Order: sequence, then structure tokens, then C-alpha cells
Amino acid sequence: MNRLVAGWRGDPRIWRRGIFLAAVAVILALVMLLHARIPNRIGNLGSLTETFLPWLGLLVPVLLVLALVRRSATALIAVLLPAIVWLNLFGGLISDKASSGGDLTVATHNVNADNADPSGTAKDVAASGADVVALEELTASAVPVYEKALASTYKYHSVEGTVGLWSKYPMTGVKSVDIKLGWTRAMRATVTTPAGQVAVYVAHLPSVRVKLEAGFTARQRDKSANALGEAIADEKLPRKILLGDLNGTMNDRALNAVTAQMRSTQGAAGSGFGFSWPASFPMARIDQIMVQGIEPVSSWTLPETGSDHLPVAARVNLATSS
Repeated sequence: MNRLVAGWRGDPRIWRRGIFLAAVAVILALVMLLHARIPNRIGNLGSLTETFLPWLGLLVPVLLVLALVRRSATALIAVLLPAIVWLNLFGGLISDKASSGGDLTVATHNVNADNADPSGTAKDVAASGADVVALEELTASAVPVYEKALASTYKYHSVEGTVGLWSKYPMTGVKSVDIKLGWTRAMRATVTTPAGQVAVYVAHLPSVRVKLEAGFTARQRDKSANALGEAIADEKLPRKILLGDLNGTMNDRALNAVTAQMRSTQGAAGSGFGFSWPASFPMARIDQIMVQGIEPVSSWTLPETGSDHLPVAARVNLATSS
């Protein structure tokens, strides 16, 4: 350490070196700070940036090391900017915000249409102790397998198109939700729990693609998100839960129609980022549990199953409005 400090002391060039590194640090800070202003007109670049926004923080230590190697005081000071911006955006997710209590546990899982072990996957999710479970990407051939595997734990269930809902408590008012796809990938049900009724929505929004010639293609996903947001806004019951694969993160502006009116259980009561996809190396939380009129108590990801997504779960307090 003494040798390192001695190499800097009395060197007037420490302020002139590293201008390029300083510029990169400032640009990185601006991208994170002004991500909402990055236009989507070209390949949905804004949504793509927002999907992987937390990962930009990995560039901060890289810039820090380069500034030290370059012996640039200017670059070192500049690196503070993206570090502060990242902490402001995501620092709150690092700590464990989970608490005890709650009166309802819910879980959601995109089980993957090509899942080779649907029975095992169903049993893994049921083992979480969830009172209500939503499954997405159900195929007609796999539905009977999931129904059989979950029958002993969940007395009530309903499947609409490629999504389904299993519950330990009575379900009424079950219906599909039109998210402008031409086929059913969303549903709604009233679940009557000991703490009262809650409207539970299950949704699997269209997939997005990253293409070299077209960028981040998500037009259909965005259209469906708007339709889902309208359906939730029109819901009569004050307590609402949304479970599903939204193919987008809470930072993605394309989901504003939903995220503007609901809270993420992971953001409010989770520990860490809770990344759920891909299961082999999770890089983004696109599987969401969101609530309105309900207080999140804890939120977590479940162990890997036969799917390419991780299941996610949350415990909430229905007796406390948020």
C-alpha cells in the first residue's frame, strides 16, 4: 500500500491521465440515471437496457481497477458517479427486507412446455407450502399430469388456455382475460381465503427476442401488457395479486400499465434481486408476483426444477392494506 501511494504522490499527471476512463464512467452513470429517456424507436433499445440494468453495475469495479492501474485521480473520482447512481437505483434490493407473519403464501412458475418431468416439477412447487399456485406454459398433454400431481394438495383448480391456478381455498368467478393475443394466456379468479376474498390474476405475456437485425422485439408483449393493466385496473375487488411470467422486469417501461398500479413482492419484501431466468444462470427477474391492497411480508425464489425458469414465491398479509 505504501508503494502504491508513493507512486501517486507528487505526480502531476494523475489529473491528466485517464480522461477516456473518466468519460466512460460518466456515460455509464448517465445511462443508468436517464435509462427512461433511452428511446425505444430503434430495436426497443430502452427496454433492452432496462431489462439488464442491474448488470451495468459490474462495470463499476472494472473501471475502478483500470483507474488504479492507470494511476488516474480523475478517473477515480469519475467512477464514484456510476457507483452512487447504481446504489441509488438498486441498493435497497441488496438488504433482506423479509419479515415474519402473513396469512397467504403464493407461488408462480413457468413450467416450460418442453419440461421432461412435469410431475416432479409440480411436486417441487407444491413442496413450497404455497396456498395458491399459478402455472404458465401448460400444454394440453401435460395438464392431466399436473392435475394428478397437485390433486392431493390443492382441492380447487382451473386451467384457461396455457395458464392454470391451483388453490387450497375455494375459487369463484374464474374466467379468461383477453390480452389481445387471439388465444388464452391469462386468467382471473376470486380466491376466498380465511382472511377474505382476493382477486388473483395469472398471466404469461408474449416472449421477447433479441435479434441482430431488429434489436429487442417486444411489440406484442407491450400490447398485451397494456391490456393486462386495463383488466387489473377494472377489477372490483380491492385486494389483487398478479402471478406470472411477464417477460419483463420491474424496470422495463413497457410494463408500466401493470407496474404503475401494483407492487413487486420481491422489491418490497425480498432479499437480493430474485432473478428467475434462465434457471441455469439467472440474469433477470421476469417471473413476477405483484400485489395491490395487500402487504408483502417475504418473497423468494425456489430451487430449480425441470423448467428453464425458477419458481418464485411470496407470503403476504391480506389483513393489512398497502
